[in-house]
Amino acid sequence: MDDGPVTRKRQRADVTDVLLVGGVEKRDLFLVEHAPAWVDLYRTHESRIRSVLGDVAESVEHIGSTSVPGLAAKPIIDILVTVPDITAEEDYLDPLIAAGYVLRVREPGHRLVRTDQRDVHIHLLEPNAPAAADYLLLRDHLRSHAEDRQLYEATKRDLITREWPDMNAYADAKTTVIEEIKKRARSSRSAS
Repeated sequence: MDDGPVTRKRQRADVTDVLLVGGVEKRDLFLVEHAPAWVDLYRTHESRIRSVLGDVAESVEHIGSTSVPGLAAKPIIDILVTVPDITAEEDYLDPLIAAGYVLRVREPGHRLVRTDQRDVHIHLLEPNAPAAADYLLLRDHLRSHAEDRQLYEATKRDLITREWPDMNAYADAKTTVIEEIKKRARSSRSAS
């Protein structure tokens, strides 16, 4: 009998503030057509992550637009890694930094490391974090629903033409359409 998500005892209290290492970054934002090579780049980093984290990485998943065939994207591979305790940074953050990744975000329930080239973003969450399930829900729905994939791409193409102070502002602007798509995804999942 499944009693729901497992609640684990944390080693310490989580951070309460958002730390954006290096501050706000203004970057050129652009979309490119889906590239099959993105899967290979993901697999290279998946192997590297699993090698340095071992069992600490409970799951490693390709997420974001580059994980959806047929969807134009910023050429940044997003990877979701779930770890048992987000506060036990010594178990996952230290090994990832030693492997060449750079800490970019430390915030409640979430850490993000990336490559120096900024072409791979690794999101670290606990397995029961709602954001972890949402990443997978959105990815899986976009892979199998062309109309929502087209809506999402059209939204991104519109937003990319505007001026944004940083990538976070651009990402925030996509929230409304993402929430609409996730609502339909949940509805279609419960109907099946």
